Amino acid sequence: MDPELTASVESALGQPVEGVEALDGGMIGDVFRVELSDETIVAKTGEHDLTTEGRMLAHLRSESDLPVPAVSHSDPDLLCLEFVAGESTTTPAVERDAARHLADLHAVEGRAFGFPFDTLTGPLEQPNPWTERWVPFYRDQRVRSIRDRASDAGTLPASLASRVEQACEDFESLLVEPDHPALLHGDVWRTNLLTDGERVTAFLDPACYYGHPEAELAYADWTETFGDPFFEAYRRERGVDLDGFFERRRYVYRLYPLLVHVHLFGGEYRDELDETLALLGY
Repeated sequence: MDPELTASVESALGQPVEGVEALDGGMIGDVFRVELSDETIVAKTGEHDLTTEGRMLAHLRSESDLPVPAVSHSDPDLLCLEFVAGESTTTPAVERDAARHLADLHAVEGRAFGFPFDTLTGPLEQPNPWTERWVPFYRDQRVRSIRDRASDAGTLPASLASRVEQACEDFESLLVEPDHPALLHGDVWRTNLLTDGERVTAFLDPACYYGHPEAELAYADWTETFGDPFFEAYRRERGVDLDGFFERRRYVYRLYPLLVHVHLFGGEYRDELDETLALLGY
């Protein structure tokens, strides 16, 4: 067993650790299954302040019925979570269950677009100042924010940055305002789901904010996490009109995660960003 992790968990929870097993982790930490004397938990450690993830999970649990792990301890260096069994396997039944959960989540209204505190997408800070309208929030706090960060770091070529700005200038005509600021998980893709083949047992690793549900749908579409069973069920659950979403708006919403991935990983994501901008006419 890892002596440092064992000591940290025992100090945080006041229980002896009987076993530790490394699990597949996310981008912002190492993840372990930890056996205590009377329960099993998940412990996460990492270089980034883990209190943000703990606060996001607590917000989702308090403001919605989305199944997320309960937080038993959170500090900058250690996050202790409820252990939830499951695999990252999707089936049509899982897709329909995910649609029901996300439709319910998106019915939770915020006072504006943003969040009570800045959050994280992977290891990157996500600014969330309260903003009255969606389009300016998405343009300035999502796309322009990461574009500027990537440009300053030299991970985004100037030619691509210029084309992104041309698209930003047209967001008012490319996008639509939602009925209300909706609570979003923010990072729904296969690796962040635990399932049992019929339902989602837990949504993991959120990147929360109040925004347009279409941004969440576009991300799930881009990552190929869900297909027709999900979108058909989501339409039924929320009674929403997605006309124009698949034809154009989903590509506008791809710009943000693509810029994040260009900044973090470069390579093929630069090509995909180039192709997406060209598809949109920029």
